[in-house]
Amino acid sequence: MSVRRVVALVGAAALVAAALVASRHAGASRVAASLGASPPSSGAPLPVLDTAPAPDVAALADGWLNTDPLEPSALVGRVVLYDVWTFRCINCLNTLPHLRAWHDRYAADGLVIVGVHSPEFADEAVPANVAAAVRDLRIAYPVALDPDHRVWRAFDNHYWPAFFLYDRTGQRRHQHVGEGAYDTMEDAIRALLGVDASSPRAVVGPE
Repeated sequence: MSVRRVVALVGAAALVAAALVASRHAGASRVAASLGASPPSSGAPLPVLDTAPAPDVAALADGWLNTDPLEPSALVGRVVLYDVWTFRCINCLNTLPHLRAWHDRYAADGLVIVGVHSPEFADEAVPANVAAAVRDLRIAYPVALDPDHRVWRAFDNHYWPAFFLYDRTGQRRHQHVGEGAYDTMEDAIRALLGVDASSPRAVVGPE
């Protein structure tokens, strides 16, 4: 086989690999509909997407930031939004102002946001690096460390970022991958919390 042929094959393989990685990030929002994340029609109740309980993150995570391990019993009666992310993912970073705003606005109403930090690269698996990123990014809600992707696999997840929203009874009611659809997610959070329609919405601050 000629050198030119080998170079061409290697180049093609690299392009395929790059496309696969990109599909887990910027292109992820395009598959939201396939995950059952299409927004309900206005005023319609949120569908039940899964009656099985959420994965036991406390049993699967390798550590926690901003909290002691959150056992399932601590989440009973709460609306829980799981955010699967990693700190070098630009799409994940772009969602953080909304996550911080939802935490600030709705924690008192019963919302718990659990950041699940599932790394893509080796340096993202180092707990000290994650802790520094959480501090620098002003993340105040609980973050579970998932260096071996045990939580990632328990959610059958394939993308960064990915969001899984559970109601007070532990049923999955909404999910989304990628950036965007922030109003739809906030509407779902408010509906599950039973927040009055006239009450203020979250205020998204600067990054």
